[in-house]
Amino acid sequence: MASDRQAREISAEIEAISHALSSEQVLKAVVEGLPQEVIEGVRRSLLTERRELAQTLEAYKSAKDGNVELLKRQAANDPGAMLIVARLAKGWPQKELARKLGLPEQQIQRYEAERYRGISLGSFMRFSRALDVQLSADIKIRSLAAWMPSYELSATDAQKVLKHARNNGWLKGGDTSDENAISQLKRHMAEHVGDHSTPSLLRTGLNVEDHTDDWVLLAWKAQVTRRAKAIIEQKKLRYRPINVSWLMDLVRLSSLDDGPSQAARLLEAHGIVMIVEPYVAGMKVDGAAFLVEDIPVIGLTLLRDRLDNFWFTLLHEVAHVILHYRTGLAAGFFDDVEHNHVDELEAEADLFASNLLIPEALWSRSPARIAKSAEPVLRLAKQLSISPAIIFGRIRKERRDYTIFSDKVGQGIIRKQLDRRDKEIMNV
Repeated sequence: MASDRQAREISAEIEAISHALSSEQVLKAVVEGLPQEVIEGVRRSLLTERRELAQTLEAYKSAKDGNVELLKRQAANDPGAMLIVARLAKGWPQKELARKLGLPEQQIQRYEAERYRGISLGSFMRFSRALDVQLSADIKIRSLAAWMPSYELSATDAQKVLKHARNNGWLKGGDTSDENAISQLKRHMAEHVGDHSTPSLLRTGLNVEDHTDDWVLLAWKAQVTRRAKAIIEQKKLRYRPINVSWLMDLVRLSSLDDGPSQAARLLEAHGIVMIVEPYVAGMKVDGAAFLVEDIPVIGLTLLRDRLDNFWFTLLHEVAHVILHYRTGLAAGFFDDVEHNHVDELEAEADLFASNLLIPEALWSRSPARIAKSAEPVLRLAKQLSISPAIIFGRIRKERRDYTIFSDKVGQGIIRKQLDRRDKEIMNV
């Protein structure tokens, strides 16, 4: 937080969340139509959001009163955030810093909104001198691997990523030699790690595992991030955790032929970016959810190109956004949603997604659960306004029999539909 205007916005958000949580009528309007199990998850996420916003507001008010310790702790080792803390410690509004540097106030507002990530080193030093911030560096060779992935690619991984990058338009420029292309990919990866502080421990559907050297996964994430940032910058997106009334609209899109295409637009309208980036050979990730500049990003690989898997994976990642915006999304979730062994946060996301698609109270007594023919499934799908493929997929998974209803789960549909949409956009 950098200004009184942002403080007022956060204060209003805290008040809105408190009002929703204290009033059954207001909360009902927020969660209208959602299954009870989903509502409880939303309630917990709102409590977490209110607590985090209150801590941020308290830190800002303390800094305004001359005590910047709370704000410094929140800034951690982010040099751009530390410049903001330094300005507040001096008691300067953004207008005063702009005056001292001979810049428009709007430019200071832009720099601070981006935490000074877009400025040159020379400009950064100029700001530091104006704010009496002393720059220093501490090189610790042993801890380097804790934040920087290894670039000692095996020949197999290098060719795997290079082939995928060429086939999917990752590379820019005229020189397409292997050496220059791999160098470009490494540079993109290094920029990604530097800008987004990719941790060494990335969550998966199994457990928390060390993926520091999983260059294939990180290369995929860097590409998803680049595409997401272009959308975020163009559309000026904003995500508001209190707004969840659209969730059932998203679920109902599954009943439409162009539902996956419409899903991306609906999510974007609510401050969430959905990127479909095909999996690199060897990846086991169906989907991922993480933050880019505080905006939730959902990446889908179409590893299993089926309607049932697409919708469950999408809703699983949406669940991470709703439930874990403040408790894990910054580190990221990288999921194989068909794996049977999951940790607590993955189990939460599974339950949330399952109940959004087919409420447990309804599923437990539905004839479709034990159906051997398509008719009960089609009736339930019509009742819920969802794709029958979702129900057929759940039956196959619960019975652990993937030979049944194999012609009912929409095999090979998603990629063709999204490819067709991309071509239509290019021809507009």
